Amino acid sequence: MENHYEPSGALSPNQCGSSLVQAIDAPLPLVWSILRRFDNPQAYKQFVKSCTLSAGDGGIGSVRQVMVVSGMPAATSMERLDRLDDGTHVMMVSIIGGDHKLVNYRSTTSLHESGSEGGGKTVVVESYVVDVPAGNSKEDTRSFADMIVGCNLRSLARVTEKLANS
Repeated sequence: MENHYEPSGALSPNQCGSSLVQAIDAPLPLVWSILRRFDNPQAYKQFVKSCTLSAGDGGIGSVRQVMVVSGMPAATSMERLDRLDDGTHVMMVSIIGGDHKLVNYRSTTSLHESGSEGGGKTVVVESYVVDVPAGNSKEDTRSFADMIVGCNLRSLARVTEKLANS
């Protein structure tokens, strides 16, 4: 299940954003244990070749240098962890550098228990805002970002569902 929503709130004329939703047949603590590892995005993000922390210890304020797999329209991304809340299961990340089109990209990812009495299911919501590069349309920028976020969310579902069933 993947849904697409327009973000509420004010965007500047040169920005676009979206929210994507992914249902995962795995308990929230398991999904959070994979997602919250800012130092190990390659555990579920298939476009990440490697990741090294250039500042911090993986907590709020940490900066990671991500090397992207070949074939993507980028080689590196520098990202900062802005919020990590183990109580509310919310993570906020900003892209602060790299050789890609996602300028001023900021995302908020939240986890929510689903089903009766928890039921071992999780709903992940990832919302983002990003600048639209000169010469690109909002639609093209949103489509590109949605493709990356959607692939990451589906991959997170595959990885955690496999772990939950092993």
